[in-house]
Amino acid sequence: MAEIVLDAVTKSFGDGYEAVKHADFTIGDGEFFILVGPSGCGKSTLLNMIVGLEDISSGELRVDGERVNDVDPKDRNMAMVFQSYAIYPHMTVRENMEFPLKLRKTPKDEMARKVEEAAGLLELTEHLDRKPANLSGGQRQRVAMGRAIVRDPAAFLMDEPLSNLDAKLRVQMRTTISRLQQRLGTTTVYVTHDQVEAMTLGDRVAVLRRGEVQQVASPRQLYQNPANLFVAGFIGSPAMNLMPAELDGRTLRLPMVDLELPDQVMARLDDGAPSKVIAGLRPEAFEDAALVSDAEAPGATFTATVDVIEWLGSEMFAHFEVEGSGAAELQELAEDLETVNIGVGEEQAQLVARVDVMSSAKEQSEQEMWVDARAVHLFDPDSGRALLQPGD
Repeated sequence: MAEIVLDAVTKSFGDGYEAVKHADFTIGDGEFFILVGPSGCGKSTLLNMIVGLEDISSGELRVDGERVNDVDPKDRNMAMVFQSYAIYPHMTVRENMEFPLKLRKTPKDEMARKVEEAAGLLELTEHLDRKPANLSGGQRQRVAMGRAIVRDPAAFLMDEPLSNLDAKLRVQMRTTISRLQQRLGTTTVYVTHDQVEAMTLGDRVAVLRRGEVQQVASPRQLYQNPANLFVAGFIGSPAMNLMPAELDGRTLRLPMVDLELPDQVMARLDDGAPSKVIAGLRPEAFEDAALVSDAEAPGATFTATVDVIEWLGSEMFAHFEVEGSGAAELQELAEDLETVNIGVGEEQAQLVARVDVMSSAKEQSEQEMWVDARAVHLFDPDSGRALLQPGD
């Protein structure tokens, strides 16, 4: 196991383009650490610098207190698991897993023991004499992981290892990887563009945008207290609803309703917050008004015309539009910040509510909706930074 420290690590290319800009964080010994962000944000480049496949332009990378900027990849004692499996098709599962040990001239009895142990962990024992062509995609990925495990590395580095699998297999492999990491206790750095993977796997997550680290926190902290508009829009499925709003004292004027902000929200509001803000509401901040008792206030009700209903058995999503000026400004801001899944047009914003399955909401009909004033997020429209201090 290893502690990995990135001290102002930067990667720039000959044309001046900076793929990673001053990455500053520490990956704890035995931690499962996630690098997440949209395509081109620099997460794979950062991973490659940690393992030594990319040179570091400036800054310092330390592993267990030792500077490793110029250490050869083979001497860093790190094991890489790639998106493309990278296993040899002419070798059996056993031979694939033995390969890194043969390069180290590991004694045969020790090699056999390590392969058997890894195969047992990954449920590959009965497949050891098969070749990759006779395995499923999930089994091939487990072979690639087994080849990394037998090395007893200081850290596992995984570059989108599940992206080639279908949806069901991805869920199964997420569970396998999580259990495996808990059992082995090995420091793991995992790259993904899938924020669901990031939220379900990681002890902590670093969210990247255009080569810059936006926030490093636990999945729960990222979801409940995003540091800026980009993190708010990226983390969560469905994404946070974002809309232009106006602050007038403790009244928040949203496109569809005015909200009186409760004391617990006002206590967290930055002094000097601008009057024009971007308001954010998670889908679960809404509910069918008929299913909310007065005791659940503070909040407010409004009428919405439901466009689409998505029924998922245990939950239901209601999509609706709200009128309001300034939506075009939010669209421009969203494009600039690369915030995803913000459905806004010239005159309206597309919102989504997660409502109880007992709701009477129907498509193409008006519905009384309730919104929880305690669940609001507020952002500066110029910088995108959060205007509410982190809550509990």
